[in-house]
Amino acid sequence: MLCITILTKTRNVSFSSNVTKEVMELQGLSATLTKLVYRFDPDSAPQGRPHVFIYFIRVDNLSDHTVTLRGRRWVLHGKDGRTHVIEGDGIVGEKPRIRPGESYSFNSFHMVACDTSAMGSLHGSDSEGRHILVRIPAFPLQTAPRAE
Repeated sequence: MLCITILTKTRNVSFSSNVTKEVMELQGLSATLTKLVYRFDPDSAPQGRPHVFIYFIRVDNLSDHTVTLRGRRWVLHGKDGRTHVIEGDGIVGEKPRIRPGESYSFNSFHMVACDTSAMGSLHGSDSEGRHILVRIPAFPLQTAPRAE
């Protein structure tokens, strides 16, 4: 389990193996939700999670450093009181390198049972070897009402 303690723009990140490393938010590096598509798919989605949200994210690097993104973390808070944490290596199977002035776009999806709030972060390093984090601002996954 990843634990983040806020220290202004720098963070200490402790992993379950008791390893701690400093993580910083790089000024000028940002992530934006550019599009969100909803689909109700009870036949193809896993049992109990028929609401599919396809999200499109753009990462803009307006900093002075090249960054490499190596992983992601999502926290989904459902209206039903459940919280799901999703972590993994890479960004949709890639570890993108983003130079100053460049952008990187990707899309993926979440499948949920009810209205949910999604917030995330992307993790990696900059050209100086510092561990960096870019937050994906929280956005709602609003399910469409269904006729009974």
